Amino acid sequence: MVKKAVQRFYLAVIFLFLYLPILVLIVLSFNNSKSRVVWGGFTLKWYASCFTDETIMSAFTTTLQITIAAAVLSTFIGTLAAIGIHAMKKRNKAIMLGATNIPLLNADIVTGISMMLLFVRFTNLGFVTVLIAHITFNIPYVILNVLPKLSEAGRSTYEAALDLGASPLYAFYKITWPEIRSGVFSGFLMAVTMSLDDFSITFFTKGAGVNTLSTMLYTELRKGIRPELYALSTILFLLAFLLLLVMNIHSDRTGTAAVR
Repeated sequence: MVKKAVQRFYLAVIFLFLYLPILVLIVLSFNNSKSRVVWGGFTLKWYASCFTDETIMSAFTTTLQITIAAAVLSTFIGTLAAIGIHAMKKRNKAIMLGATNIPLLNADIVTGISMMLLFVRFTNLGFVTVLIAHITFNIPYVILNVLPKLSEAGRSTYEAALDLGASPLYAFYKITWPEIRSGVFSGFLMAVTMSLDDFSITFFTKGAGVNTLSTMLYTELRKGIRPELYALSTILFLLAFLLLLVMNIHSDRTGTAAVR
């Protein structure tokens, strides 16, 4: 009994350290006063002001464009890469998996600086370089979400469909795709989540005049904290939370369907 109480207390302290700052941020986004220590009453004006601010809305539009484009393209490329890796022999597959894991283990600042040095050698920094950078660091997440589904699917049914006269594309669509669809969807949502709030890589690969929400927040915070930034940060947190919630619900449904 005492052991369970200690474990629960320990978990409560951990979650308190993790989420108390976010809770404070959310509360301040509804504070009618600009003071961080005085409660001036409940208000939604900071949210209204956030959506009418040209700087914020421009950064929000750019963020959505980069996030959606990078997620779609990285999901397509990553799925094809996962299929190719799955078809490799054991040794080559291990080498490619090791190469896939390097960007995940590498520090974001190292990835950002290396990409910046590559881009400035051949072109000017701008929207396109940020998009390419996001696609690059999203691809490993897609690969690692799709590969387990390919391993579960196996090749015997696909090869049987080919032996019965089905074209490779038709066999993939009818046999392989239903098996890996959940992994592709999870990889897409992971790519959206990673692109939505990335700062380090975006900061080093963007050019003048290109601002995402994360880089805009960094610039604005150096000038001073405005209440609109509390509202914007709350919206970003809720978007990420909803995406993770959708991923978990989709994963649970997929697991339940597999058991049945």
